[in-house]
Amino acid sequence: MSAPFFEAEGLCWGPRGRPDLLADISLTLNQGEVLAICGANGAGKSSLLRLLYRFHRPRRGHVRLEGTDIWSLPARDVACRIAAVLQEQPTDFALTVRQIVALGRLPHQRGLSAAGSADRDAIAHALARLHLNALAERPFGTLSGGERQRVMVARALAQAPKLLILDEPTNHLDIRHQLELMALLRGLGLTVITTLHDLTLAAEYADRVLLLAGGRVLTEGAPAEVFTEAHIAGAFSVRSRIDLSGQHPRFSFHL
Repeated sequence: MSAPFFEAEGLCWGPRGRPDLLADISLTLNQGEVLAICGANGAGKSSLLRLLYRFHRPRRGHVRLEGTDIWSLPARDVACRIAAVLQEQPTDFALTVRQIVALGRLPHQRGLSAAGSADRDAIAHALARLHLNALAERPFGTLSGGERQRVMVARALAQAPKLLILDEPTNHLDIRHQLELMALLRGLGLTVITTLHDLTLAAEYADRVLLLAGGRVLTEGAPAEVFTEAHIAGAFSVRSRIDLSGQHPRFSFHL
């Protein structure tokens, strides 16, 4: 039987000299699936992502892409395969939008070689997919928060990864751009892992949801299986009502 496209097995991690903040976390993804990681603030969502894109090394457990442990590969090779879009957005870059997006091609370049036609095509495609052509020559620091977020997603797309990891990508975006971005991620054909606060977006656009609570997996599965009143209460300490009358569930929350 072939290995899963992406797999995390028994992950445990914590800061040096402190107990584990994440414990016994496992997940598998098929190629092309979208996984939403949800949970309350402090549940460990961003820390888990840092393990998945090889920023933190797990104390125990393994992260494998196409059957290969990512810590057995050179960092450049991992960067060619996994792209990450983080919550933190630099604002002091003295670079244009086009130059920021071009940074996504660096893992594919060797030595002092100049960008080639494949690099230029990837940059142009990413700018177009995120509707950034009109902003391509603008200094990055002059953009709004939502525009900067779109630029960082475009940089990740220019990287041409096999796996795209995003930490709260809809932050700073208005409603229209939230929906456009999630539809874009859904339609890329890439394997996508993203943290989301908005359970409605997660239910509509994710194939599967992993719900974290206290650094552990509370439950994982299809959105309809995960987003129950009992699970939401366990993860967020709130009561919820779930409206199933439409094509996708809608949530209301109460203390």
